[in-house]
Amino acid sequence: MQEPDSHSVDEHARSEPRLSGAEFLRANHDVLLTDWQQAVLEHLGHKVPARQPWLIDHLPELLSSLADAVEHGPEALDERLEMVHTVARLDEGFDLGEVAHEYALLRRCILHRLETQGQWLRSGDLTRMEVMLDRLVTRTMTFFWEMKQRILQTLDRMAEATLDDPDMETLLERLLTRLMEAALTVNTAAVMMLEGDELVVRAAVGLVTDEVKGLRVSVGQGVSGLAALERRPFFVRSASTDPRVLLEPLRRAGLRALYGLPLMDGERLLGMAYMGSRTAFAFSDSDVRLFHAVTERASGHIAQAELHAREHAARKEAERSLALLDSMLEAAPVGIAFQDHELRYLRINSTLARINGHSVEEHRGRTLHEMVSGGVAGPVEQSLRQVLETGRPVRDALIEAPDPVHGGPGAWRADYFPVRTPGGVLLGVGVTVVDIADHKRAEAALQQAIDFREELIAVLGHDLRNPLHAVNASAFMLGKVPDLDTTARRSVDRIRKATARMTRMINDILDFARSRLGGGIPVTRQRVNMVELCQGVLDELQVVYPERPLTLEVSGDDLWGEWDPDRVTQVLGNLVVNALQHARNDTPVLTTLTAEVTDVVMRVCNEGDPIPEELLPHLFDPFKGSRQPEQGNKHRSLGLGLYIVSEIVQVHQGSVRVETGPEQGTIFTVRWPRVPPPRGYLPP
Repeated sequence: MQEPDSHSVDEHARSEPRLSGAEFLRANHDVLLTDWQQAVLEHLGHKVPARQPWLIDHLPELLSSLADAVEHGPEALDERLEMVHTVARLDEGFDLGEVAHEYALLRRCILHRLETQGQWLRSGDLTRMEVMLDRLVTRTMTFFWEMKQRILQTLDRMAEATLDDPDMETLLERLLTRLMEAALTVNTAAVMMLEGDELVVRAAVGLVTDEVKGLRVSVGQGVSGLAALERRPFFVRSASTDPRVLLEPLRRAGLRALYGLPLMDGERLLGMAYMGSRTAFAFSDSDVRLFHAVTERASGHIAQAELHAREHAARKEAERSLALLDSMLEAAPVGIAFQDHELRYLRINSTLARINGHSVEEHRGRTLHEMVSGGVAGPVEQSLRQVLETGRPVRDALIEAPDPVHGGPGAWRADYFPVRTPGGVLLGVGVTVVDIADHKRAEAALQQAIDFREELIAVLGHDLRNPLHAVNASAFMLGKVPDLDTTARRSVDRIRKATARMTRMINDILDFARSRLGGGIPVTRQRVNMVELCQGVLDELQVVYPERPLTLEVSGDDLWGEWDPDRVTQVLGNLVVNALQHARNDTPVLTTLTAEVTDVVMRVCNEGDPIPEELLPHLFDPFKGSRQPEQGNKHRSLGLGLYIVSEIVQVHQGSVRVETGPEQGTIFTVRWPRVPPPRGYLPP
């Protein structure tokens, strides 16, 4: 800025009184601010923030301070204003060049306003104004440089504090110590970590260090707790007298300024940090900025330490889990393995490794075909591929091959199942293998014993029929003798009853043998009347059991159907004899026939104790259906009668069920389809 050339000023202008620089700045205060703001906006262009009031901020006071300095000298220039203005600009993201350019624009606006109004300043005022503006720029540059250097030096020292990887408390105390060394007015500083819903002092330096460590403040209480709740800084001018300061040692220490900042990891609150001064009621802007830099660094270290702690804990847990898994794999009596998508063994226990004929170490990273030899690998691979393709398990696969451990033939049952992450990603296939060779041998021995028993029963039953027929015929002939006394006739009746019962038992034995050895009980269907068949059976049994009422009730007209008459009479005979054996003495046994559209329903009812509940699931199993003598049964049987009933009814594609209770007694219900149902039909 230059004084106007005296040769270019006419005599009239020389004679006019000139304004003082201070009066000009005060008179054009608002106009200059408007011109400057417009010039700054044009210079910034697209970089203008959405909120524009920040542009003016300290400029009104700064312009007034400039007028005072022009009028009274440099000592009237308020240094605090340009420092505050510079700090505010830097917080908004501007660099030092842009701050200096703002002052250049202010100088240009003052000159432009002087030229527009055609006014001239008093001699020397324009020079003094330029000197003050230069002083503003110089002090701003110096302040910015010193502040930057101070922060960089402190950050460098803080970086040195982390080189030996100290624990969290030591690291935080080192950072706070660097802060106190750089900010001379700071007498104490601390970090309060968030633990649950409380802030706990975990690191402290300076005054009352030992007294504040471990103290707690609830979030939302006191000045620090409320600042933590609202995620904002706090400032207290006199901590020793302010009741909002809940840490009593700080009050007793006679602190004045107390400033705190939340420690943040993104949107997550980590804790609070504070610094206090015993000598100052307020901290300088440079100290505040330095404290911000320290807390940002501390937040980063805390977040990183927490991440490392979680990673370490997760690694330890993973190692513990793997150790437990290895122990379980080795202790398991079955073979276990895990294979990836290429069917490489990632994990295998020693049991399965021995079955494959190699060590555990040899399996790792090797494929199925490299470890499993012979014709076993093909079927196993097919099952594994099926699991990988469908994502569904393959169960109960039988593997038969020479046993490399015990020698001779071996047999194993294998299950293959998908292994997924919690998110459902398929990682590979799990395998369990159980040695069932002993089970197979025991099963074969048992089947051999069962076959021998059934063959023996069949032979015995067949060989007993001829002598039994002879006994029955002899008893029949004796019964025809007219002059038998009562005792002899009673003996003949007992012989006939016994032979009838033996005949039924032998028939049941032979039918059982046919069903188990010959592929089922044979039937020969013909069109017969169910009433005639049943009545004939009951008449024969009435002769054998004359003291027991055996009645038949018929409902419906059409009781014809296509059945094997011998098998129908055998079913009814077995059911009625079973009812006679388990009914109370002298109580009747009732047989009912009901004609339905497609079936004829046969029911045999007797009064007596209900069948025990534990017997019902096995009532129609061979050798298990009858009650034992110690359970109140008056007659011991082979337990084949109900089994033969079930087999005959199934051959006729019918159904049989039982109902029993203390009041209704026991009712066996048999459904006889009139004609054979279509092939594949399942009875209800």
